[in-house]
Amino acid sequence: MNTYPNPFSEAISYQRMEQYDQEHLESLSNISPMTRTQQPIVTGTSVLAVKYKDGIMMTTDCLASYGSLARFKNIERMIKVGNSTIIGASGDMSDFQYITYLMDKLMTKEYNANNGQPLAPENIYEYLSQVMYQRRNKFDPLWNALVVGGYQDGKSFLGYVNLRGTTYQSDTIATGYGAYIAQPLLRNAVEKKNGELFTEEEAKKLLDDCMRVLFYRDARSLNKLQRATVTAAGVTISEPYSLETEWGFAEHIRGYGA
Repeated sequence: MNTYPNPFSEAISYQRMEQYDQEHLESLSNISPMTRTQQPIVTGTSVLAVKYKDGIMMTTDCLASYGSLARFKNIERMIKVGNSTIIGASGDMSDFQYITYLMDKLMTKEYNANNGQPLAPENIYEYLSQVMYQRRNKFDPLWNALVVGGYQDGKSFLGYVNLRGTTYQSDTIATGYGAYIAQPLLRNAVEKKNGELFTEEEAKKLLDDCMRVLFYRDARSLNKLQRATVTAAGVTISEPYSLETEWGFAEHIRGYGA
């Protein structure tokens, strides 16, 4: 039995294909570049750091807020990198976990190279500035402000990198709400020393006082802290400890809707 081709089948197939291609193109046109944490949910607040006689001292609280909820109260926001560098982070915690992964990967690569030239704090700082700037140019920034502190060959290093790759170095650094509240206190303390560096006890007291002020005024902060030091002996991160606070003055405050 002879089968006669349908004269309209080819036209129908072409029409369906054309319709599919059009729908496919429209769906592709609605696809945006891949982005991940452009609206951070779990975040950490201020990081404070100063140079002192023996090296670098850095302090953060242990809170990661879920939006405005004080949800995670035992989070470490500082990591040790090698034997001479510490990194503290405010901002999105998932992005900080990715940065931690990058640091582990970098240190593994350096260990395998085994060239006898360990990465200096300045090298870590430069690497992070390039990572942050590259992600910013992809319009998918890592939503963090990073503080890099280190001590090597008798020299202290303290630098800042933000989500745009902007960098600077200073004797005192504060991120988050601390950039507005704590940084003036840190700079004032440095100016009073007239170029002389803090002792370890002075640096501890200064940072604790600044973190106490932030706890009173920053709704995303906690009075449970960690302190890190970087000296010739290496990097040390303390166990969490609590600040003593005093709220007796609150009953005398008037205003703010009270």
